[in-house]
Amino acid sequence: MRNKIPLGRMFGIPVGLDYSWFLVFILFTWMLAVGYFPLKYSDWPPYLYWVTGAATTIMLFVSVLLHEFGHSLMARHYRLKVRSITLFIFGGVSEITTEPPNAKVEFWVALAGPLVSFALAGLFFVLEPLAAGKEPVLAVFQYLALINFVLAVFNLVPGFPLDGGRVFRALVWARTKDFRRATATAGNAGRFFGYFFIMIGVWFLLLGDLFDGLWIAFIGWFLESAAVGQIQQQRIQTLLSGHRVSEAMSRHYAAIDAATPLEEVVHTHILGGGQRALIVERGGQIVGLLTLDRIKHVPREAWPETAAAEAMIPLDDLRTTRPDAELWSALQEMDRDGVNQLPVLEDGRLVGLLSRDDVINYLRTLTELTPLRP
Repeated sequence: MRNKIPLGRMFGIPVGLDYSWFLVFILFTWMLAVGYFPLKYSDWPPYLYWVTGAATTIMLFVSVLLHEFGHSLMARHYRLKVRSITLFIFGGVSEITTEPPNAKVEFWVALAGPLVSFALAGLFFVLEPLAAGKEPVLAVFQYLALINFVLAVFNLVPGFPLDGGRVFRALVWARTKDFRRATATAGNAGRFFGYFFIMIGVWFLLLGDLFDGLWIAFIGWFLESAAVGQIQQQRIQTLLSGHRVSEAMSRHYAAIDAATPLEEVVHTHILGGGQRALIVERGGQIVGLLTLDRIKHVPREAWPETAAAEAMIPLDDLRTTRPDAELWSALQEMDRDGVNQLPVLEDGRLVGLLSRDDVINYLRTLTELTPLRP
């Protein structure tokens, strides 16, 4: 999701377009122009099929975007953080980076998207009589009324990562009072439906319907993979539960002077020392953090003249954590803010550095010790 084209902000939420969207735009336009509209309207000129197909595909993704805004605005209503909305090959995704505090919030945030799709289906159905006599416009309205209804129903399938899976998780959560159990149940339901769609896709392939068969099987594979990812995330959370940042953080970190040229930093500390993040100091005081990603944004030819202080993340903008903070919460904070390291401060004093690699290594140790734990 990082390789996307920014489209701006709506309601303060960044909206992006993943490059995979262009593939599905071409596929849907072709499908509508060659297969769907010619069967319903056989007397149109050839160009009109393509123009109507392209317009319908664009309006379809506008509908998907509104569906995602249903989730995002409901999430913001409950004070959950929404990072962005991205349109991609399977439709769209709202990146809500805060877990719901209770089953009620989960239920309404999940249900908001399908409710928007049902509302859009009803709106386009009501608009159809207004397009009487204008066949291309009528064709677009009819298709959008149908597809929004189908999308709403499909999204209510009770398995992760679909909206219905989150509604199902909310219901199980409300009944059992156990979020982890509810997540595992919804994730396994998602795997079941993923395999189910793969089987339907294979059946279509055996009947000779190559396009629909591959597409349905591909959707099933995506559902199954996403459900497995959700289950694995829950297992990671279970493993990290009760553990603190101090257990995983690295107490051996490199510090450099703010005036050090990037050329020296790269050759001495990154290539020579294997460091990926360095604390930047001035007069013995921490002033920021220099990461490999920040260095990569500086042109190679400017490294000899660019000081570390010019490329670092300033201390005021730096996300930090405490040694007694929960490790899972720290990992979530990294994900929310899109960072790979968190300086660990205690009473304003640097005591360590927590990176994603540190968490992965600690997870590996926990996994190996799990059979030995009482």
